[in-house]
Amino acid sequence: MTTAINSEKARPIDMKLEVIVVPVSDVDRAKEFYASLGWRLDADFAGDDGYRVIQFTPPGSGASVIFGKNVTDAEPGSAQGLYLIVSDIEAARKDLRGRGVDISEVFHAGDVQAGDDEPYLFGRLRVGGADPERRSYRSYASFSDPDGNGWLFQEVTTRLPGRIDASATTFASAADLASAFRRAEAAHGEYEKQLGHRDEDWPTWYAEYMIREQTGEPQAA
Repeated sequence: MTTAINSEKARPIDMKLEVIVVPVSDVDRAKEFYASLGWRLDADFAGDDGYRVIQFTPPGSGASVIFGKNVTDAEPGSAQGLYLIVSDIEAARKDLRGRGVDISEVFHAGDVQAGDDEPYLFGRLRVGGADPERRSYRSYASFSDPDGNGWLFQEVTTRLPGRIDASATTFASAADLASAFRRAEAAHGEYEKQLGHRDEDWPTWYAEYMIREQTGEPQAA
């Protein structure tokens, strides 16, 4: 009996984070802004008591944001450090600029601690430009909604080990898959230089490279 109880405790119930509340002052203005980002409008419900809730989902995301009237008493603009994970920081920034969004230049976190001035960077000062080695998790760009709620693009190309099950790797969008192919192509080019000839089994090499990259496993030599 003790073994059965311990086994039950070792397997927690699935808990999927699906909704984040964003406090806004002007619901229609916020709706127009998030629609302009190209996010999917999932709901716009209103009640007779003045209640209204709007839900948007970013492309490829399993989580959504909601805002509205009588949804939260948090101060409008108080949501900060809301991360949006992208596979290509430059392409993501270019897309938002094309939609008329005022977004920062790409930057990375420096080695200098600055207290709470940059809360999304764990207190570190921003340094202009992408991470010099273009390491995963290290490059950012930021923007805000009309109320000042702060969003942050973070470029992630290789996950830390243990973050994704190798048997269930997926790509959230065609753009993410295309970016993974481009990185695999570049790496495979170096591999063929080492071989000294064309790799006839390149599809298998690509597939294994992309899975290892996504799950954070070491790449083959």
